[in-house]
Amino acid sequence: MKKRCSSDNLYRLFIYTVLIIMAVSVLVPVIWVMTASVKEDGDFYGDPWRFPSSLDLENFAEAWESAHMGSYFLNSVTVTALSLLILLVTAIPAAYALSRFSFRGRGFIRTLFMAGLFINVSYLVVPVFLMLVDVNSLIGAPVLLNNHIVLSIIYAATALPFTVYLLSGYFASLPREYEESAYVDGASHPRTMLFVMAPMARPAIITVILFNFLSFWNEYIIAITLMTDDAAKTLPVGLMNLMKAQNAAAQYGRMYAGLVIVMLPTLFLYILVQKKLTEGLSIGGVKG
Repeated sequence: MKKRCSSDNLYRLFIYTVLIIMAVSVLVPVIWVMTASVKEDGDFYGDPWRFPSSLDLENFAEAWESAHMGSYFLNSVTVTALSLLILLVTAIPAAYALSRFSFRGRGFIRTLFMAGLFINVSYLVVPVFLMLVDVNSLIGAPVLLNNHIVLSIIYAATALPFTVYLLSGYFASLPREYEESAYVDGASHPRTMLFVMAPMARPAIITVILFNFLSFWNEYIIAITLMTDDAAKTLPVGLMNLMKAQNAAAQYGRMYAGLVIVMLPTLFLYILVQKKLTEGLSIGGVKG
């Protein structure tokens, strides 16, 4: 008995040690970036770990206005919100149908969605770009490039396999008695999905919103390929331009302020939904 308790204690000590090391490895860079964002340029030429001599909040104002991070921020908010809307409108009905109904071709469609999980989006950027260029030439106007709606549709399409996979697994775990009660009350299939099943699947929906928000918000390769106009660029692309400019000008405070502007929305969103995220991830696997 004592030997078993000793082994359990060693196991717990090992787990806690690993968790502490991982937490420190995440927190230290975040704290360092936030501290660097309020430093004056002269503070970077001494000890990099030294706290700033004074808080230079002008870095944020200069990054927001002079470096156009404000317009990039608005572009990212527009693209991310529209991408999530398109994704949820298409993924929720698809996942509900695949998990709750039997129909011809259901297995094949699910296999296609599963196969989509293994496709690297980076490999599709050049073909998509060439396709849009060809369509523009047929139309006679460059309407598909530097277009936030087109970018949002592409983002939603790339996230569709993972979203359908996760939501279908959650829908399949819900009892059928709720649907049967709704049908007895005269509810149609769409009404049952919207007002009965979707609210019950809220933890899974919040999970996919968070994961896809992080993906859309931080996406760089597709955005830099399709958004060639400076006014249409999203925040990650604008941040890379800012980093190049500020490195050349040795204005590091403004550069780190731009990093904080990109990072804060994701941190706030995670803090708000972390409990629902854990609940949503606890339901795994695909049934049916």
